[in-house]
Amino acid sequence: MLTTCALSAGALARDLTIVSWGGNFQDAQRKIFFEPYAKQTGKPVLDEPWDGGIGVLQAKVKAGNPNWDVVQVEADELVLGCADGLFETIDWTKVGGKGNFLPSAVSECGVGSIVWSTAIAYDSAKMANGPANWVDFWDVKKFPGKRALRKGPKYTLEFALMADGVAPTDVYAVLAKPEGVARAFKKLDELKPNIVWWESGAQPLQLLASGEVAMTSAYNGRITGINRAEGRKFKVVWPGSIYAVDSWVILKGAENKTAALDFIAFASKPENQSKLPQYIAYGLPNTQAGRQVPVEYVADLPTAAENLKQAIPLNADFWIDNSEALTKQFNAWLAK
Repeated sequence: MLTTCALSAGALARDLTIVSWGGNFQDAQRKIFFEPYAKQTGKPVLDEPWDGGIGVLQAKVKAGNPNWDVVQVEADELVLGCADGLFETIDWTKVGGKGNFLPSAVSECGVGSIVWSTAIAYDSAKMANGPANWVDFWDVKKFPGKRALRKGPKYTLEFALMADGVAPTDVYAVLAKPEGVARAFKKLDELKPNIVWWESGAQPLQLLASGEVAMTSAYNGRITGINRAEGRKFKVVWPGSIYAVDSWVILKGAENKTAALDFIAFASKPENQSKLPQYIAYGLPNTQAGRQVPVEYVADLPTAAENLKQAIPLNADFWIDNSEALTKQFNAWLAK
């Protein structure tokens, strides 16, 4: 009887499940992380895409026995989820120690996975002289056609203020005041008839490739990724881009939490992490990995010195404090 029960429990054991952002980014992760890790351990690894949102993680954890183990989250989701008890504590001794990582990639509950930017993308095959900044993005007379933006207030409000002439370094100071928020929505009013909204990371490049939009906000790594994979001539516009760190987390109560941490350690090794820019141009939180990136890929990374000069970091604390209120205001504005 005991043997039968043990066999039944073993038969019901769930495979390690890793969740990321889909598209060509997750294709790259599958090649350099998921499949090699499965081969090394001799155990299957399942991977699924998601579109983000702290509510999704809350529902998974609070229902008990979540069916996801490792999830790649954005900076504000990391802080909120950590405070809310949604994630397991990281044993950094098993991930190689905190000293090898950028400070912004180190957390009690998460391990930095990538440094990425949201920037303007356009197709240089169709537009020889493209936009140079967010002011141009808003100019539908000079650059006719639809625009695509991520559906939500985060990034959208910052971009609107830059389009209205706010210096990138002043964006969050302006946005912290009610009149700054009103100014951002007023600027969005101007572009609203020409906006196509996207929700998953693969969508904006599909919209650009099909010609449905003339330009879009997009994740920088996706842009170079599709150029390499499909021979596209999409351009990244670095001025006014916003960069952030994503992290691996382990959902609280995950069945495979030991294997989950082992996977994170594997994906964080310099020799593994340094392969990513060959597929997709994201910066690397492990500083040793950054030094191993082939020189021909460095200029495309958000962590390249010239690109960082023209960008601003996402203010995760601002969004933790204001996300709920601004999301309600954004949804009400969208419904008008």
